[in-house]
Amino acid sequence: MEYKNLLYAMVKQNASDLHLRVGCPPFFRIHGNLLPAKMADTTVEDMQGILNEILKKEQIEQLSQAREVDAGISVPGVGRFRINVYKQCGTPAIAFRSIKVDVPSFDSLNVPPSIRKIAMEQRGLILVTGTTGSGKSTLLASMIDIINTTQKVNIISIEDPIEFIHKNKLATIAQREVGADTISYTEALKAAMRQDPDVILMGEIRDQETMLLALTAADTGHLVLSTLHTMNTVETVSRAISFFSYHQHDQIRLMLSSVLTAVVSMRLIPKKGGGLIPACEIMINNSNVEECIKNPDQLKMIDEAIAAGNQIYGSQTFDQALEALYKNGFVEFDVAKGFASNPEDFELKVIGGISGSSDRANSSFEDEY
Repeated sequence: MEYKNLLYAMVKQNASDLHLRVGCPPFFRIHGNLLPAKMADTTVEDMQGILNEILKKEQIEQLSQAREVDAGISVPGVGRFRINVYKQCGTPAIAFRSIKVDVPSFDSLNVPPSIRKIAMEQRGLILVTGTTGSGKSTLLASMIDIINTTQKVNIISIEDPIEFIHKNKLATIAQREVGADTISYTEALKAAMRQDPDVILMGEIRDQETMLLALTAADTGHLVLSTLHTMNTVETVSRAISFFSYHQHDQIRLMLSSVLTAVVSMRLIPKKGGGLIPACEIMINNSNVEECIKNPDQLKMIDEAIAAGNQIYGSQTFDQALEALYKNGFVEFDVAKGFASNPEDFELKVIGGISGSSDRANSSFEDEY
């Protein structure tokens, strides 16, 4: 099995991912669907041969000890790929993710223009969240490109691995890859504070220490951008707090409410005519949201605060995003309704023009504050 031919086929078919496992054929993920390649099952010998080609000696040793390893490779004439090698049923498996080396323009992403304004913030913590493959890294790269194009700042990125290659424009940018340029996110973030950064990009917040460092960097006047594998703002805030022990929660809520500038949560949904399009929940921090973060009893009211800030701040809930996508002709009504948080309310509002329970909650929220 020649892995370069598979990667070439992956790019040609515009597949986002390629999965190799022993005992089954390769699978391509195309527009969200997993499709098997028309070829023989992958053998242990196939996998071992591929691993010997794509991994360095130290990475093979890491796989043997830790049972998984992240890497990035470039194949001339084909493209750049992010790789995760892991063990399953005692045999190696590989997940390839296709990386578009050229940073996509913001306008090509079909995301709300309020995100451009978020990228122009001078300080604070910006989190882009969603499941694997929802477009988090692509959006972050585009936001960094906006900063790079418009501001004379020093940008430090810490990634595992580096996905998009940025060239210095108006800003200057240093990209550090975990494993190749630094030992870990934690060590790189500590060092970044001594490298005169204005903007820090972390590929992912993974644990208590990186979360605390990100909060501290934002609190000291830096702009910090990162990702979390969470589905919405409520889950994101809860996850951030849960990294810490119970006796620290009040302190972290206070700090988070102060430095959290925005949360953009992404989901890819089927687009009319084929393909996928992002639906984005956008939380832009304001006094209402800040109170919801500080007070655990009010955390569930963040959705209402987001909806209430739509006209003033440019924030939006997922249901507001779905409504806009439907009314602008990007998605079918049944698709939008199927992804809605409350399908019945969504239908009443969009088709019947009737305010549902969520709208009544928004009105109550605005009255309260």
